[in-house]
Amino acid sequence: MKFPLGDIVATPAALRAIQDAGQDPDFFLDKHSAGDWGEVDGFDRRANDEALVSGDRLLSAYRTLKNVRLWIITEAEDDKGNRAATTLLLPEQY
Repeated sequence: MKFPLGDIVATPAALRAIQDAGQDPDFFLDKHSAGDWGEVDGFDRRANDEALVSGDRLLSAYRTLKNVRLWIITEAEDDKGNRAATTLLLPEQY
Protein backbone atom coordinates (compact mmCIF):
# COMPACT_ATOMS: atom_id res chain seq x y z
CA MET A 1 0.00 0.00 0.00
CA LYS A 2 1.51 3.30 -1.14
CA PHE A 3 -0.91 5.53 0.77
CA PRO A 4 -3.68 5.29 3.37
CA LEU A 5 -7.23 5.06 2.02
CA GLY A 6 -9.01 6.78 4.92
CA ASP A 7 -12.68 5.89 5.24
CA ILE A 8 -13.85 3.67 2.38
CA VAL A 9 -17.27 4.34 0.88
CA ALA A 10 -19.02 3.32 -2.33
CA THR A 11 -22.10 4.35 -4.21
CA PRO A 12 -24.83 1.72 -4.56
CA ALA A 13 -24.45 1.82 -8.36
CA ALA A 14 -20.71 1.11 -8.15
CA LEU A 15 -21.26 -1.78 -5.75
CA ARG A 16 -23.99 -3.17 -8.02
CA ALA A 17 -21.71 -2.98 -11.07
CA ILE A 18 -18.91 -4.77 -9.22
CA GLN A 19 -21.29 -7.43 -7.91
CA ASP A 20 -22.92 -7.92 -11.33
CA ALA A 21 -19.45 -8.66 -12.73
CA GLY A 22 -18.81 -11.25 -10.00
CA GLN A 23 -15.97 -9.20 -8.58
CA ASP A 24 -15.07 -7.83 -5.18
CA PRO A 25 -14.43 -4.16 -4.31
CA ASP A 26 -11.15 -5.18 -2.64
CA PHE A 27 -9.75 -6.22 -6.03
CA PHE A 28 -10.02 -2.62 -7.25
CA LEU A 29 -9.03 -1.03 -3.93
CA ASP A 30 -5.87 -3.16 -3.79
CA LYS A 31 -4.84 -2.03 -7.28
CA HIS A 32 -5.56 1.62 -6.43
CA SER A 33 -3.65 1.58 -3.14
CA ALA A 34 -0.68 -0.11 -4.83
CA GLY A 35 -0.38 2.75 -7.34
CA ASP A 36 -1.87 0.89 -10.31
CA TRP A 37 -3.99 3.76 -11.61
CA GLY A 38 -5.71 1.69 -14.31
CA GLU A 39 -7.11 3.48 -17.35
CA VAL A 40 -6.18 7.09 -16.62
CA ASP A 41 -4.57 9.40 -19.16
CA GLY A 42 -1.02 10.69 -18.91
CA PHE A 43 -2.06 13.90 -17.17
CA ASP A 44 -3.91 12.05 -14.39
CA ARG A 45 -1.14 9.46 -14.10
CA ARG A 46 1.44 12.22 -13.53
CA ALA A 47 -0.92 14.04 -11.14
CA ASN A 48 -1.34 10.83 -9.13
CA ASP A 49 2.41 10.23 -8.97
CA GLU A 50 2.90 13.80 -7.74
CA ALA A 51 0.02 13.41 -5.27
CA LEU A 52 1.84 10.51 -3.62
CA VAL A 53 4.38 13.13 -2.51
CA SER A 54 2.15 16.19 -2.05
CA GLY A 55 -0.83 14.43 -0.46
CA ASP A 56 -3.32 15.65 -3.10
CA ARG A 57 -6.31 13.74 -4.50
CA LEU A 58 -5.76 10.41 -6.28
CA LEU A 59 -7.89 9.05 -9.13
CA SER A 60 -7.92 5.57 -10.63
CA ALA A 61 -10.15 4.24 -13.39
CA TYR A 62 -10.89 0.58 -14.06
CA ARG A 63 -13.39 -1.57 -15.92
CA THR A 64 -15.29 -4.44 -14.42
CA LEU A 65 -15.37 -7.79 -16.21
CA LYS A 66 -18.67 -6.60 -17.73
CA ASN A 67 -16.90 -3.51 -19.12
CA VAL A 68 -18.51 -1.02 -16.72
CA ARG A 69 -16.19 1.89 -16.01
CA LEU A 70 -15.43 2.45 -12.33
CA TRP A 71 -13.57 5.30 -10.64
CA ILE A 72 -11.83 5.29 -7.29
CA ILE A 73 -11.04 8.67 -5.77
CA THR A 74 -9.02 9.16 -2.61
CA GLU A 75 -9.42 12.67 -1.23
CA ALA A 76 -6.66 14.56 0.50
CA GLU A 77 -7.13 15.46 4.15
CA ASP A 78 -4.02 17.59 4.56
CA ASP A 79 -0.62 18.22 2.99
CA LYS A 80 1.06 15.57 5.14
CA GLY A 81 -0.21 12.64 3.09
CA ASN A 82 -3.21 11.88 5.27
CA ARG A 83 -6.30 10.81 3.34
CA ALA A 84 -9.86 11.62 4.34
CA ALA A 85 -11.77 9.04 2.33
CA THR A 86 -11.73 6.77 -0.69
CA THR A 87 -14.86 6.49 -2.81
CA LEU A 88 -15.79 3.89 -5.42
CA LEU A 89 -18.22 5.35 -7.95
CA LEU A 90 -19.26 5.36 -11.57
CA PRO A 91 -17.86 8.31 -13.59
CA GLU A 92 -21.32 9.70 -14.27
CA GLN A 93 -21.84 10.03 -10.52
CA TYR A 94 -18.95 12.48 -10.11
